[in-house]
Amino acid sequence: MAVLKITKENFAEIKNSEKTVLLDFYADWCGPCRMVSPLVDEIAEEHTEFTVGKVNVDDQPELAAAFGVSSIPMLAVIKNGAITAHAVGARPKSAILEMLKG
Repeated sequence: MAVLKITKENFAEIKNSEKTVLLDFYADWCGPCRMVSPLVDEIAEEHTEFTVGKVNVDDQPELAAAFGVSSIPMLAVIKNGAITAHAVGARPKSAILEMLKG
């Protein structure tokens, strides 16, 4: 499944997904974000049991504020509408998957 571009307009349907959701908060100018992005893409392709989305913090400041994003990249996992895990900074793919399955 492809990575979804998350905006304030489509966030409600993502938040209420029956699947576990991985959100990647990023900015185009962020070096560590560019390291994490391909890993998030791989997870989306390889693990269709998850909904995977990316939130550009420059384009979606309201969503970034709602999640308390103060540093990027920030990854958040949502299950049943609630945040169950989050991590700030670059993470290896194995650690991201551990968050999702945790």
